[in-house]
Amino acid sequence: MKLLRVGAPGEERPAVRTDDGRLLELSSLTADIDGVFLASGGVDRARAAVTAGKLPELDGDGLRVGAPVSRPGKVICVGLNYRDHAAETGAAIPPRPVVFMKDPGTVVGPYDEVLIPRGSVKTDWEVELAVVIGQRARYLDGPQAARDVIAGYAISHDVSEREFQLEYSPQWDLGKSCETFNPLGPWLVTADEAGDPQNLGLHLSVNGEKRQDGHTSDMIFQVDHIVAYLSQYMVLEPGDVINTGTPAGVALGLPGNPFLRPGDTVELSVDGLGSQRQTFAQA
Repeated sequence: MKLLRVGAPGEERPAVRTDDGRLLELSSLTADIDGVFLASGGVDRARAAVTAGKLPELDGDGLRVGAPVSRPGKVICVGLNYRDHAAETGAAIPPRPVVFMKDPGTVVGPYDEVLIPRGSVKTDWEVELAVVIGQRARYLDGPQAARDVIAGYAISHDVSEREFQLEYSPQWDLGKSCETFNPLGPWLVTADEAGDPQNLGLHLSVNGEKRQDGHTSDMIFQVDHIVAYLSQYMVLEPGDVINTGTPAGVALGLPGNPFLRPGDTVELSVDGLGSQRQTFAQA
């Protein structure tokens, strides 16, 4: 099932996208798609309502698509998690997941404008598979247990400012937490529909030129391992988002470092999870 939120910022309504492309409104079941909804069996209730034909159809023409999960409590990121990306940046394969946090306020809709920060000359793109947590998780007993706490998956654009990230501070957060730096969506695909998270292609182009064409099978640390690992160090709450890393093809690793400029358009997709498109503008 594909869950999404539509409407102006701060006024999004919860909905389901059916296999034939219709939008069904979920407002009779929940005020929003958030941690409470996910943890309380909301996905099962929504699925039952769709099957029973109880949800009204929503006219989606002209409606903005927001992030599929209302502002998450945490956005946790794993860096250098693709072998080819580590190689292109000259980094060693990490022995343990490289973990950093991203301001949850960076999360915006999949087609929203993204702002290049003032003073930025090294704003970069990163297509990623996002994991959305559906149940509270602490000290999970291995990767197998992780599968029970994953609500589903979405496309995440982990926009990064490399000068802020790598040259200003030994901490990455400054280059990751600029406003609008995490488009998410267009929808949350539930775990049962998404299938094997290690069998998904990731694609990204800039101004129509292909830049990234990777596959989740190239992850150093797989999704289940990441979730179980993180649960040993922090409590994962329903609605939290985990960005699982990006494949090769970022501007930082390309000849000439063609970083993003105002007016550039980035399009990205993940197999089975839809697509995004953003135009970049100056903050």
